[in-house]
Amino acid sequence: MAVAQSDHAVWLRGIEKHFPGVIACDGAELKVRAGTIHALLGENGAGKTTMVNVLAGVYRPDGGDVWVHGQRQVFRSPADAIAAGVGMVHQEFRLVPSLTVAENIVLGAAPAFLRSGEIEQKVAELSNTYGLAADPTRPVWQLSMGERQRVEILKALWRDASVLVMDEPTAVLTPAEAAELGLTLRAMAEEGRSVIYISHKLDQVVAFCDEATVLRRGKTTATFSDLMDVDLAELAEKMVGTATAGNIERPEPLEPGPAVLSLENISACNDRGLAAVHDICMQVCANEIVGIVGVSGNGQKELAEVITGLRQPTGGKVSLSGEDITAASPSARYARGLAYVPEDRLGVGLAPKMSVVDNAVVRSYRSQRRGLFLAASKCVAFCRGLVERFGVRVGRLNDPIAGLSGGNLQRLLLGRELAEEPKILVAAQPSRGLDVQGVAAIQGHLVEQRRSGVGVLLISEDLDELLALADRLLVMFEGRIMGEYGPDVTPRTILGAAMAGMPPQ
Repeated sequence: MAVAQSDHAVWLRGIEKHFPGVIACDGAELKVRAGTIHALLGENGAGKTTMVNVLAGVYRPDGGDVWVHGQRQVFRSPADAIAAGVGMVHQEFRLVPSLTVAENIVLGAAPAFLRSGEIEQKVAELSNTYGLAADPTRPVWQLSMGERQRVEILKALWRDASVLVMDEPTAVLTPAEAAELGLTLRAMAEEGRSVIYISHKLDQVVAFCDEATVLRRGKTTATFSDLMDVDLAELAEKMVGTATAGNIERPEPLEPGPAVLSLENISACNDRGLAAVHDICMQVCANEIVGIVGVSGNGQKELAEVITGLRQPTGGKVSLSGEDITAASPSARYARGLAYVPEDRLGVGLAPKMSVVDNAVVRSYRSQRRGLFLAASKCVAFCRGLVERFGVRVGRLNDPIAGLSGGNLQRLLLGRELAEEPKILVAAQPSRGLDVQGVAAIQGHLVEQRRSGVGVLLISEDLDELLALADRLLVMFEGRIMGEYGPDVTPRTILGAAMAGMPPQ
């Protein structure tokens, strides 16, 4: 029997949204009951983000209706959606790096009668209430990705959103932080708020959520009114049409080749000028994947930036195939065979306002010239080759890259970095926020690079991924290497202790 829209906090009915060359939503439907956590599932490009952007007032639908708390809504802007009680926590952060945590949270919604100190106090109270630790006085540019995620959530809670949309909220969180977030979401649901939870981590979906809706190619293909008895294989099958939950197959053992990356006594400071990396010595050889294990914020970001030339070390030496590159620029390191996939794909890796073609050739534009000028036909041909080889789903190649889904952004970024056949690949969180097939594709490319003689330094917060792919594991804690471990012989308890700064004696 049909349920009246008044019985739902959200009803997106027959939503249609088209972009040039792409049908993002094709009559999709979503019903969310008040006081529940509702998972919205689907592979990359299925229409999930587009659908919630319609709810959040970012996009206006080409067809269909938006109902919020029994009222039909026509949102012309995000401000309209916020006024109706809809808050959105985006996968790619919408924060102003130069402003403090408190300033970002209250931006556009600060009471005129409150002074700065009072606002910071209220923000601190809000963060304490929901267990989302955040220093109100710190500038956002100094925060890790996980800390920025908390600020985004607090920003929506400050506006007292009755419907909270969360797009991959745990993608940058550690397992412990994700578990804490699950408790926070449950407390919010018990208050009567409704949460729309987009995630590719199916174990978290089953643990956190009450109900689920599955999209595929812009259409609603399945709904689950109770996730208590649903297993991961069933959810994965509904999402991608297969019965796999994305198990990773360990690559075949290979004999390591010569060292392609060497760090000798590397130390570095973070953005606040505090010591973040301490006296690190390590090597990555050809034909191997070395995994960096650690809780977010223990120096992994700074280490990757030192290796790639984005941060100058305060001491030590970086060598590539025996050549000292400590003083070399990022472009010079790329020319010598170093490729980099940063964790912040839109903030660091790609330029969102530039086209797909421009982003594809920005690293190798010198080879796309005729004389002194870029040859448009060569650039397009190069981009099209990357798109086909790495399975990037795009509309028009000259459209801004910001219109692509997270998985397609990551595929293009990785393809661009591998185009010049590097010697060493530094990959930070390369499968973050991707669906089952996207994760498998990215991991497959990493294994392929290892097989072809490339050394891979894999920095990831997904311990399962590291245990399955890495030949060696290095655990980082407070900027130091706590020890080296064999992934196939080391118990998780040993790794967990090392990640907490307690290596075995």
